[in-house]
Amino acid sequence: MLRALTGALRLPRPWRPLQTRSCASDGAAGDPEIQVRVLAGPDQGITEILMNRPSARNALGNVLVRELLEALARLREDQQVRVLLFRSGVKGVFCAGADLKEREQMSEAEVGIFVQRLRGLMNEIAFPAPTIAAMDGFALGGGLELALACDLRVAGVALAKELIFTGRRLSGAQAQALGLVNHTVPQNEEGNAAYHRARALAQEILPQAPIAVRLGKVAIDRGMDVDIASGMAIEGICYAQNIPTQDRLEGMAAFREKRPPRFVGK
Repeated sequence: MLRALTGALRLPRPWRPLQTRSCASDGAAGDPEIQVRVLAGPDQGITEILMNRPSARNALGNVLVRELLEALARLREDQQVRVLLFRSGVKGVFCAGADLKEREQMSEAEVGIFVQRLRGLMNEIAFPAPTIAAMDGFALGGGLELALACDLRVAGVALAKELIFTGRRLSGAQAQALGLVNHTVPQNEEGNAAYHRARALAQEILPQAPIAVRLGKVAIDRGMDVDIASGMAIEGICYAQNIPTQDRLEGMAAFREKRPPRFVGK
């Protein structure tokens, strides 16, 4: 059983760099509903997924879900992605949930298939690198599920969300009090205050050793639903994978020499 668990917890290798497109080039190609942006300079290591379907308030329709699944599949293999940030290109909304108008045109069989794809999408958001949802607007139904599938969430104080079971709406501050979001910020005129706070949060993650961060995420995600002994075994397996890495040795050397570490993700 321990051998099987070890295999299940192993990080995928080899990682291959991904040639992603910027928002500007994506827009020129015909305004896809999902746009991928790789940041540079001090933000190098942060990759953004922009949901941009203004006509339907980023509702989860066939095209948006397909493009999001494709983007996640490509990004999953890229070791350059240190933090993955989900944001909206539509002011005042993060994601309006399922596209009910589109679903109304589906047969029962098509609805079943689409719902399965949505479940698969939530599983794919369980990404190797840390994920942050910048919630600068409504997150309703499946849109709230998408945000909750991320590791961290930042919401504007003026944000209203409809809870999945009750339909009750909460402000960003109330959501933070309930533990649904990690941070709340006053909204600005541009409507992107949560995005800027989420980006700052991503910048705090960037200096950390990328392999250790990914393995720490695996240990938490896999260990939180098991007994303490199994959780410690999972943590031990994850740490064992970190021992032979160059990054661990670099971290020790940097501590000894009292200098900032230079991690390379190996």
